Amino acid sequence: MSDALILGIDGGGSKVLVALADKRGRILRRSRGHGVNPMDNPNWLQELEQHLLPFRDERNLAAVAAALPAYGEVERLSVLQRDAIERLFPNVHRRVLNDVDAAHLGAFAAKPGILILSGTGSMAWARNSKGQSARTGGWGDLIGDEGSSHWIGQRALNLVSQSLDGRAPATALAKALFDHLRIDPSNPMNGLGDWASSVANPRADIAAISALVDQVALGGDKGAIALIEQAADELAKHHAAIAGHCDPNSGWTYAGGTFSSRLLLEALERRIGRPPALPKLPPIGGALLAAAQLLDWPLDDGWFGPIVATAEGGDCASQ
Repeated sequence: MSDALILGIDGGGSKVLVALADKRGRILRRSRGHGVNPMDNPNWLQELEQHLLPFRDERNLAAVAAALPAYGEVERLSVLQRDAIERLFPNVHRRVLNDVDAAHLGAFAAKPGILILSGTGSMAWARNSKGQSARTGGWGDLIGDEGSSHWIGQRALNLVSQSLDGRAPATALAKALFDHLRIDPSNPMNGLGDWASSVANPRADIAAISALVDQVALGGDKGAIALIEQAADELAKHHAAIAGHCDPNSGWTYAGGTFSSRLLLEALERRIGRPPALPKLPPIGGALLAAAQLLDWPLDDGWFGPIVATAEGGDCASQ
């Protein structure tokens, strides 16, 4: 069916992106919303449904792949996620998979390799030449997620409080944080305490502080630079722990918003000892690839190119 359409869903802790695409690799429509991680967002289902309902009655929709956070990790939540997709799209081919599995599919175009993910959370996912997958990390912010945006943001808050107390050297992160949160620097305990006790989405809002750390690190602040280096140490441990699952010369790549930090990516590259491969597709492209596989579509650079061009920042194609 040449007019068949596929739907890809890329869910995460901070956002969900939904994209409708055709067999030529053109993204025709998109929807973007807030995070849909059931581990920390009690409203994840409402948020997910809000952005899927406009696609539910798409006449030529033939396959849906939903890449969702925490899927396959906690069975009770995975059942709820599967049920939601089955209920919304009962008459099409469906696949639900972990969001990092889909990011790996996209980054390597379903080929072997190691993906290091650092977004709101962190994880490494590997697929070897036999098609077998393995993972490390992804324990959530209460247990792990070392090297993630949330991890960096939490430690930035620690560093700022310590510097204010005199338990750590002064850092430019303090002023950057006060400006970002619109806090009166003359009474930081009141301002930070008020923010911490009223923040609507703690995980996402703390993760957003990592962008401040990167900006201040680029300005040469030693405390901020140290946080970036520590994050790279943690992500390098993910790579070392999972490298044995793949062939010795397997490539690695990256995904997730934390890697918008050039400093972090360069620090991780130094630790791994070789440069990353450029991701073939962004995470939403991995979800679309998973949906396309359900229909046995031929997938090559002629399909990947339009997906990349219209995935995140480009304009949607006209039908």
